[in-house]
Amino acid sequence: MSDGSSWIEIVLLAMLAAFIGLRLVSVLGKRTGAERPVVDNFRPGVPEITAPSGRAPDARSADLVVVPSGTDADLAPALQAIADADPSFNPAQFMSGARAAYGIILSAFWSGNVGAMDGLVSDEVQENFATAIEDRDGVRLDNNVIAIDSAAITGAEMIGQMAEVTVRFVARIATNGVQGAPATDAWTFSRHAGSHEPAWLLIATDDDPGA
Repeated sequence: MSDGSSWIEIVLLAMLAAFIGLRLVSVLGKRTGAERPVVDNFRPGVPEITAPSGRAPDARSADLVVVPSGTDADLAPALQAIADADPSFNPAQFMSGARAAYGIILSAFWSGNVGAMDGLVSDEVQENFATAIEDRDGVRLDNNVIAIDSAAITGAEMIGQMAEVTVRFVARIATNGVQGAPATDAWTFSRHAGSHEPAWLLIATDDDPGA
């Protein structure tokens, strides 16, 4: 008898549970549009999406030039103007190339090999070097650059589409194997900002120590 009543209780409880379950489904299964979103407090929230402002981002902020060591920081705006006109311009890389050009051009001049200057100097400068070589009857000079003690940009500007950068070199030069006093040269290089040619050409020289 007790077993029979137990089964009846189980059946009644099951029916009650089924009835409650159906009621829950009928209520929770409907969305009214007023429900609050479920928040997971253990995950970072989704960043708020805001409409973009009308202010355009500064396109140059990620491309600001770095003034090379030894160069006056006041030249930063002038160097930036060149970089804005010519995105390939990098002051540090430019200085590396200028140092190399300094040695190559001087070696070509001392040896009397004007052709070795092709692509490194302007036609006018190359003609001036050729004239100087002729004036010494083409005699080869026993000179060589021992070291470039310093090289710094002393001027930079855009003239139309032409970028011009002046570099002051202080170098130790040996003549006939004897080192003389440090030589100071101010060389100006130029390049068309819209050119696909990477080369900078030497367009002017000045050996004034005060340059």
